[in-house]
Amino acid sequence: MPSDDPEAPPPTHPMIRAIAMPADANANGDIFGGWLMAQMDLGGSNLAGRIAHGRIATVAVDAMSFIRPVKIGDEVSVYADLVSVGRTSIKVNVEAWRRARDSENERRVTKAVFTFVAIDSEGRPRPIVVGSDNLR
Repeated sequence: MPSDDPEAPPPTHPMIRAIAMPADANANGDIFGGWLMAQMDLGGSNLAGRIAHGRIATVAVDAMSFIRPVKIGDEVSVYADLVSVGRTSIKVNVEAWRRARDSENERRVTKAVFTFVAIDSEGRPRPIVVGSDNLR
């Protein structure tokens, strides 16, 4: 997923978009990293759930990098790209990009690799059945 141009968002559609609101910010007007991480978890889990055909749980976040701040009113777009599928786990590269409300320019703000595990109705790991329909 990372584009050749570090300042050009991925050529795919974002998994989610959200507007950063005042309740999501600290006293300086910067959005809390936890809010941004939650948006990334939602976007990554959207892709992982499609691949797993069911319930998944986030089990790890690797190499989380906060590159630049997000401000109140910014549009945040979350992109997710499959890294790998294991027997019960799915690794997803997730990037968040911001667009100021008065601009068309997008800038990468955060990136990380999320690991999800497919779980059954009782929360136990279950095998992922990989087919062509869930890897698109």
